Amino acid sequence: MVSIKLQKEENRKAFLDVYPTLADEVLGELRKYNMPQDAYEWMKESLYYNVPGGKLNRGLSVVDTVRILKGETVTDDDIFKASVLGWLVEFLQAFFLVSDDIMDSSITRRGQPCWYRKEGVGMVAINDAFLLESCVYLFLKKYFKGTDYYIDLVELFHEDKVDLNKFSVQKHHFIVVYKTAYYSFYLPVALAMHMTGVKDANAYKQAHDILIPLGEYFQVQDDYLDCYGDPEFIGKIGTDIMDNKCSWLINQALAKASPEQRQVLDDNYGKKDSAAEAKVKQVYKDLDIEGVYKAYEDKSHKEISALISQLDESIGLKKFVFTEFMDKIYRRTK
Repeated sequence: MVSIKLQKEENRKAFLDVYPTLADEVLGELRKYNMPQDAYEWMKESLYYNVPGGKLNRGLSVVDTVRILKGETVTDDDIFKASVLGWLVEFLQAFFLVSDDIMDSSITRRGQPCWYRKEGVGMVAINDAFLLESCVYLFLKKYFKGTDYYIDLVELFHEDKVDLNKFSVQKHHFIVVYKTAYYSFYLPVALAMHMTGVKDANAYKQAHDILIPLGEYFQVQDDYLDCYGDPEFIGKIGTDIMDNKCSWLINQALAKASPEQRQVLDDNYGKKDSAAEAKVKQVYKDLDIEGVYKAYEDKSHKEISALISQLDESIGLKKFVFTEFMDKIYRRTK
């Protein structure tokens, strides 16, 4: 019997094996338009530098969900198409990351220089980001145009709806969290649900109601790891304090700080200065923000687990889809 760990490694390898086919198809499109050789080589480097280098959890989640929902009836064609959809989520992620790194003046991403910081790239990276996003629609049309759920897929990738009643204008950070939750958690599962023929609107609502809180929890983890994670382990140098990010950590600190601590935060948060950053981190330590996070993590795990336990499996969903997500991120360290 194949161990779960070995099976996951084999599934990851099979997923990675699909990528060169997709990259070649993008480059083939450039050939059709007689693009100069240097433009062709530039796009090829961008495709391999920015898309396949991460943990691939979002993309693999599409394939894993299709496997779970179809069970023993899953075919090789199902896995290939699910892999294509998974890579489209990774293309979308690459578009976001290349753009975000420019806006945040980030230094490293996935253990290497951010794309815009690579020698000779610079602000051309903005154009490269849009090219990566365009790949999503190229492949949707190529592989799914003839399906009855093609428009559903297109609309999922275009979805950008935020319920502003849930947020105040001062809490723009939470809108960002919502979007992260959407494309990292709900999108992969919803794509797989459409592909496997799930039609019940309530199934999508239940999936959404579990996966959005799960995504919010994931984003808070990211904020925590930006400050407390080891750069060599997480693959990037945390910059939230210097970048004046409205992160979960600073919000918690502001809620607990004494007037003197608040003054330290006011004087030092958002400065491109390692000494100022250290003073902010000391306030975090004095306020035990790490302990506040641990308590938040346990509470979130309990609440999301309760939502999963109440899931109605009779409408085309399986609890295992969601426990798989939880297992991947609960108490992660990178």
